[in-house]
Amino acid sequence: MDKGFNILERLIQVANIRHRVLASNISNTDTPGYRAKDISFKGFIDEEVTGLATTDPHHIKSASGGSDIEGEMMVETTLSWGDGNNVELDMEMAKMTENALLYEAGIKLLSTKIRMFRNALRGR
Repeated sequence: MDKGFNILERLIQVANIRHRVLASNISNTDTPGYRAKDISFKGFIDEEVTGLATTDPHHIKSASGGSDIEGEMMVETTLSWGDGNNVELDMEMAKMTENALLYEAGIKLLSTKIRMFRNALRGR
């Protein structure tokens, strides 16, 4: 159909994966020695724009099975608390909010694109 559909679908999937990673960070706020993780969207954007492939063993695949969603899992290097845990709840909540906005934007764009195709098929 349209490459835009595929890009938006992948964007939504990547935002979903990042949400799970951030939720894991939040749930481990009090776990001694836990290091916060995040997913880099740079790999996703580079692949979509320039067609780059997975070149690093730290690149991850989607847990959804056959999908080829790629992103780079990063362990946060910020200073840790006395117990070795470096999760900052406020920072994780800010990242979660940013990710939710990206997800909502992707859903809204996909919905608009579908509506445009539906209207074109009806001849409006």
